[in-house]
Amino acid sequence: MARHQVGASALIEVPAAKLYGIIADYRNGHPHILPKPYFISLTVEQGGIGAGTVINFQMKMMGETQTFHATIAEPEPGRLLTETTDRGAVTSFRVEPREDGQHAFVTISTETDIPDGLLGKFQGWLTTRLLRPIYVQELEQLATFAASIKGTS
Repeated sequence: MARHQVGASALIEVPAAKLYGIIADYRNGHPHILPKPYFISLTVEQGGIGAGTVINFQMKMMGETQTFHATIAEPEPGRLLTETTDRGAVTSFRVEPREDGQHAFVTISTETDIPDGLLGKFQGWLTTRLLRPIYVQELEQLATFAASIKGTS
């Protein structure tokens, strides 16, 4: 097995702390940035903010609905949050402050196992084609939602 990574990044002109707070809040923030129709549902099983949160979510891709169970960790609180699914995929949300924290460079990326060989190359290509546009839209929704909230953090 090989590892495949796909992601997207954007400079968002909103304070880094505010953006990270939205991403880490799985009850009142994160659901607002999930693009429809790809994300069908998000249910918090445990916790709700940051490390220790446990979620279930459903995604619809290529006409098929898939259910995922994930645990949230914060390897670098305030800067890096990860979702690790029961299938071994790890999605990372990295928030890198810019302009004294008033803006942030945000990256959403997923790393997952793919088979070796030709099948793996095709699966990696397909995964990139499916996920990258979703992440671009998710970053746009993060920027829009964050700008609509009063306050700086």
